[in-house]
Amino acid sequence: MTFGATVRAATRAGSRLKASRSVLTLTPSAVQKVSQLLTDKGSQGLKVSVKTRGCNGLTYVLDYCDYAAKFDEVVEQDGVKIFIDSKALMTLIGTEMDYSTDKLTSEFVFNNPNVKGTCGCGESFSV
Repeated sequence: MTFGATVRAATRAGSRLKASRSVLTLTPSAVQKVSQLLTDKGSQGLKVSVKTRGCNGLTYVLDYCDYAAKFDEVVEQDGVKIFIDSKALMTLIGTEMDYSTDKLTSEFVFNNPNVKGTCGCGESFSV
């Protein structure tokens, strides 16, 4: 099962970006949703990868994953594991993964400081 995600360019504080301790950080709502998905599916973690797709070049892809591939980065936070595809690593550095719910949608949102542009629908981005 593959999940969709929305892309948002992270705002910069002045001319500097805040340093991050890991490649990807999760908000409490993202941790809660990932934990629920993993429990329901019986999987070890989610894998985040970037594919060439969409009107602006790249898009995020989330899949269930039980182990890390040879060069994947593993992010463990609050009891959940996120496997980051080695090809996506450089585009994700400093990104915050959130889970947002409103009346019309429920989706993972990536607040990525490396994004230079996004498409109008928020499905794809460029770095």
